[in-house]
Amino acid sequence: QKFAAGELDARLPVSDIPELNRLSVSFNRMAASLEGVEQRRRELVSDLSHELRTPLTVVRGYLEELADGELEPSQEVYQRMVRETKRLERLVNDLQELSKAEAGYLPINLQPINLRPLLESLVEKFADQILEDGPDLRLESPVGLPLVLADIDRTEQILVNLIGNAVRYTPTGAITIRVWFESGKLWIAVSDTGIGIASSDLPHVFERFFRGDRSRTRYSGGTGIGLAISRCLVELQGGQIFVESQLGKGSTFQFFLPLA
Repeated sequence: QKFAAGELDARLPVSDIPELNRLSVSFNRMAASLEGVEQRRRELVSDLSHELRTPLTVVRGYLEELADGELEPSQEVYQRMVRETKRLERLVNDLQELSKAEAGYLPINLQPINLRPLLESLVEKFADQILEDGPDLRLESPVGLPLVLADIDRTEQILVNLIGNAVRYTPTGAITIRVWFESGKLWIAVSDTGIGIASSDLPHVFERFFRGDRSRTRYSGGTGIGLAISRCLVELQGGQIFVESQLGKGSTFQFFLPLA
């Protein structure tokens, strides 16, 4: 009755009667799961409100000043508003993707694939975007890779997220994409010599909207959802993803996919 009335922390006590005790255990497991869902729902609403507020406030501010004649229309002003609306669009798209992934509704097309061509093309693509005084981007991979059972498009999405983050937070030094295989798994690690992540932040890096350094990351192009999506995509393909990092020394994100 307490649970039905909204007290989601209510639990059934242990019973001396085996049948009632099994019922209590099952009920308490269900109650804990529902309580967790409700907690995540509240957090999502709070996080989403916070993330949407900033670009909306910026756009509204410009529009009000333009309407009142306090700001002269210019290409720069319109470009700023376009940037903010694009950020809103990315946020909404990422949220939709994350929602589908967490609910298990995201279509995954698993098939045997060779990741070597994908890795080479991504290294070439990102190398073209790095400035001359930027980090050195290199691939360390055996030429003959075994096939993995994966979705090529979703795997590319994971790698774009990880390499993109490494490029964003590594002004100088090196970014290394290392590939190896063992015990039925193909491992891919993206290591950088960038700003790193504080040890207190490491347990939270795969949580939606988490930012270790909000002032640095809010306007760097990310939405704070990329790593959460990456974790879901890795797990949907039967793998796992991990992170190691030291503040000021760099980070390594590595994940595995099952061999075909």
